[in-house]
Amino acid sequence: MSTIRAVSALLIATMLAGCSNLPVAQRDQQRQNAYNEAAGAPIRSFRYLTPRIWSWEPLSDTQLVVYTVPNKAYLLDVWSCPNLIWTQAIGLTSTFREVSVNFDKVLAGRPYGPCTITKIRPVDLSKLKIVQQAQREVDLQPRDNGSNAAPPASTSGNQ
Repeated sequence: MSTIRAVSALLIATMLAGCSNLPVAQRDQQRQNAYNEAAGAPIRSFRYLTPRIWSWEPLSDTQLVVYTVPNKAYLLDVWSCPNLIWTQAIGLTSTFREVSVNFDKVLAGRPYGPCTITKIRPVDLSKLKIVQQAQREVDLQPRDNGSNAAPPASTSGNQ
């Protein structure tokens, strides 16, 4: 049953992506830029106490975001990880639930090997929300209809 859900979700996401005005590559780049702007200074490691990571999102084949809980995220840079964009699940190596730079790895599935974490930056989620909202803002401008004629007068429904 979970395969049907995954296929349905993928189909819906594809249809919604087709409705967007922005090309996919541009949207992906904006999303990656938003996370990079909201990320803080690099840290050496982070801890997570739950048995599993809460969520994750690939941004490219060298960058992903890991949410340890709903309100705590880390931007991870890795060496080139070709399967990262396409994999359905990831794993993180850790020592006593502590993930460290240049020691721990992202496991993105076979046939590719583990991807070493080269940088960890905490993400300020309130700043991320502001950056994402700014990216969604639209600059509205009146349409130039090519003439200086006044728009047609509105008519009432009583004729």
